[in-house]
Amino acid sequence: MLVLEGLKVVDLSNYVPGALCTMILADFGAEVIKIEPAKPFPFENMGYSSAGEEKRKDAAYFALNRNKKSLAVDLKSEAGKDIFYRLARRADVIIEGYRPGVVKKLGIDYETIRRMNSRIIYCSLSGYGQDGPYSLHPGHDINYISIAGVLGVIGSVDGPPTIPLNLIADFAGASLYGTIAILLACIARERTGSGQYIDHAYLDGALHLMTYFTHRYFLDGTTMARGESWFAGVYPYYAVYRTKDDKYLSIGCLEPEFWQNLCQALGREDYAVCAWTMDATYKKPTEKHREMFDFLKSAFLDRTRDEWFDMLAPRDIPVGKVYSMDEVFSDPQVISRKALIEVEDPKLGKIRQVGVLPRLSKTPGSVRTLAPLHGDHTDDILRELGYGIDEINNYHRKGIIG
Repeated sequence: MLVLEGLKVVDLSNYVPGALCTMILADFGAEVIKIEPAKPFPFENMGYSSAGEEKRKDAAYFALNRNKKSLAVDLKSEAGKDIFYRLARRADVIIEGYRPGVVKKLGIDYETIRRMNSRIIYCSLSGYGQDGPYSLHPGHDINYISIAGVLGVIGSVDGPPTIPLNLIADFAGASLYGTIAILLACIARERTGSGQYIDHAYLDGALHLMTYFTHRYFLDGTTMARGESWFAGVYPYYAVYRTKDDKYLSIGCLEPEFWQNLCQALGREDYAVCAWTMDATYKKPTEKHREMFDFLKSAFLDRTRDEWFDMLAPRDIPVGKVYSMDEVFSDPQVISRKALIEVEDPKLGKIRQVGVLPRLSKTPGSVRTLAPLHGDHTDDILRELGYGIDEINNYHRKGIIG
């Protein structure tokens, strides 16, 4: 049994943060129908489906759309809206990712749908939320993490902010919080019988992820500057080091006992008592820290990355090999955790993808179908909604569906 079996999700989110959110729901059994433009969108792999049978293999590797169906329809047409309304009446969840005001203009907003289906859970994912002075501003991950204070603390003291991958606002702040919100609303509906509206902003999620780092500011006004946190790589016990083979090793000895273990392994017990400090998050490195840094940088050049890992990990030292993507899925721990799966396709053979999370012992998720092509399920879905073959063919001719 899949825990979300029977949950019907209509996905209007289009871009990748929404796609990850609905991928998680689909992996655990929800029926997710992606609503896509009648004509293929040119930016495939941004969340939209690829078009054309020659792209079937490309689509199969795009895991964010796995376990989903694709319905291509023109929502600006009256006939297209009618198709959407029929879907909405039987849906449990609708998720959209347009700029605020667009769904209202299209006539597919929460208030309109709620009058048809009082149990609907309607989740809007937007950059800045549905209200406030920035609500209509365009944006991307880099903009949201800037305003949330995330970007300002990443990087070195004497350099500009370091731009991370779009993991923070897009995939954690939007995708994961969006998934949590939808599941919470599902639980609430089981208790109350009513659906509800979810207004979730990428900015809100990014700021909420900063909760740990805000406590001192709220306590006494102390702010954390860029390059002054023990998580910024400016202390010798939490940093990245180049090794003999021109690769990198990460050291994460935040706790005193781990730092002591590292010092003993390197024959520098004299460093063991003078590096670690509880309030390092708000203090600058000292000259002693810089001396230890210089020693470690030199020491780690004596062996290869993997030699250091094999030597240090058994000594209870937090250490990691900094991998390139072509190394990640050969790591024995990654393999053991089934983070890589192979999905068998009768035509394409084995397709490799990142595995299903989270891991549930009794009701685990699964990959049952690979990502669809643009409009793969349009005709099937319309037949399920009660449309006849002549009507479907007529809609195709008029460009209402694809």
